[in-house]
Amino acid sequence: MSSPVVVQGTAVAPPTQQQQQPHTGATETEHQPAKTGCNDPIFALLFYCNLGAIVAVAILYGPGTFDTATNNSGTDYTGLIYAVLVTGVISFIFSGLGLAFLMQYPAFMIKVGLIFVVVMSLVWCVFAFLNGSIFAGVIGAVFFLIGVCYARAVWSRIPFAAINMVTAGTAIKANLGVTLFAYLFTAFEVGWVLLWSVAFAGTLDSTYTCENGVCQNPSYGFLFLLLLSFYFTQQVLQSCVHVTVAGTVGTWWVAPEESGFCSKGVCNSFIRTITTSFGSICFGSLLVAIVQALRALANEARSNGDAAIFACIAECILACLASILEYFNKWAYIYVGVYGYSYLQAGRSVFQLFADRGWDAVIADDLVGNALLLTSIIVGGLVGVLGIVLSASTAFFEEAGEAATGVAFFLGFIVGLSICSILLSTIASGVNTVIVMFADAPREFESNHPELSAMMRETWRQFYPGSV
Repeated sequence: MSSPVVVQGTAVAPPTQQQQQPHTGATETEHQPAKTGCNDPIFALLFYCNLGAIVAVAILYGPGTFDTATNNSGTDYTGLIYAVLVTGVISFIFSGLGLAFLMQYPAFMIKVGLIFVVVMSLVWCVFAFLNGSIFAGVIGAVFFLIGVCYARAVWSRIPFAAINMVTAGTAIKANLGVTLFAYLFTAFEVGWVLLWSVAFAGTLDSTYTCENGVCQNPSYGFLFLLLLSFYFTQQVLQSCVHVTVAGTVGTWWVAPEESGFCSKGVCNSFIRTITTSFGSICFGSLLVAIVQALRALANEARSNGDAAIFACIAECILACLASILEYFNKWAYIYVGVYGYSYLQAGRSVFQLFADRGWDAVIADDLVGNALLLTSIIVGGLVGVLGIVLSASTAFFEEAGEAATGVAFFLGFIVGLSICSILLSTIASGVNTVIVMFADAPREFESNHPELSAMMRETWRQFYPGSV
């Protein structure tokens, strides 16, 4: 008899016999209970130090920044804070509407998201050729052809991706209180952006120097630390949503009786996220933040003409590395939230998952990810338009001159995209958790949620006859 499935302390009786996996023929994965206590505590400490440093900088240098008579650069940053606050609140509302629409029409949004990715590569190709950039146009054409081939190959897999989203949505609806915690972390994101903006403006002003009529911005060292702090905290907040949802969906999977609006499953998952699993979240977030900060620094160096060729190469490499780390973390955090593993232990489980199950999980996750990306971009675009409206009444944007409209739209777009990505991660995390649990504990799913289990198994029969 195999060991029981243990989902963060919730033990389920083991099956009486080995069960075949829906598509690989492998036996159910056995997960032993994680060790008690806080995992990776040193990284949680680093996060708190980072947060304390930004608060200190905001207190020390922030207040004087908003007095144009005393600050060094003569720029009024009050408008910037006002714009961030307003766009943050509006993003909060639009993100909630986008989440509701996704849960209502999953298959439609997956199809539109897939088409959107292909169309954007075509737009890139056409735009490059019209501007005389032959090389960029050829690259765009290659990506467009690859996108068309990919869409044709995976179009038949959309039903499975859709049922994954439906299952994740069902689990979230059964534990709707988890969205409140997503909103809570989204509110923290708004507060963090405001706090970081104050600290950034204060640091920019305090290091702004002019000699012989030539003014210099802060060094790359200052920029790196500020960017690292921003991305680190943003990644932690987003990942906290992932882990909370993963733990909640995992509990719903094996013990549906613990579900409810603010059920034991929801509250306990949140508590574990901010305590025993927090260090593991910070571990993975710091790795991504370092790469993202270096990438932003390379972009800044390229824009300033500092070693432009090398900066461009470094930016491309770092962009690829950041994407790999972010994708890896999405799966690792599922094991952190469901089984209470440390970050490295969760990472080993991720490799084992793909080794045992192949790339079918990747395809399903990628299709859902396209739909989430499209929704986030739409929200970011809407908030960007709001930023343009605000620019007419905000003195800060007057400093940008003719580029004020573009700066205002970019600010609103980034704020909207960032906040929406945190909220929509409830669906992303739910879908990934469903994929992992469907591979690890199919018998519990069939026992506790027979209708959904039958639907998921039926979609697999279309591609793997006789496997279920």
